[in-house]
Amino acid sequence: MKKIINPWKDLEGYNCFGCAPNNESGVKMEFYEDGDEVVSIWKPRPEYQVWLNTLHGGIQSVLLDEICGWVVVRKLQTSGVTSKMETRFRKPVSTTDSHVVLRASIRE
Repeated sequence: MKKIINPWKDLEGYNCFGCAPNNESGVKMEFYEDGDEVVSIWKPRPEYQVWLNTLHGGIQSVLLDEICGWVVVRKLQTSGVTSKMETRFRKPVSTTDSHVVLRASIRE
């Protein structure tokens, strides 16, 4: 896997909740390229819980939305915004897990 350098990290006013490294309340995601996929390895934190040791569904949605945005930027060399998102959560994510691995690729 090859780390993707965030091209906006030093841009004044850049404060993305998903990927800005200096946003204190943000999730500070980092991304890697692995073939056709963009990958993020993220550590859950207790301040993002909804219930005891359970990661908030809104934060899970942020993680999904952010990695989808990065796969579009990286693989299609363009940008966009999410116009619709429908998510079914299959099981809870614990805030005590050592990490969560997210993978995204372009399907169509």
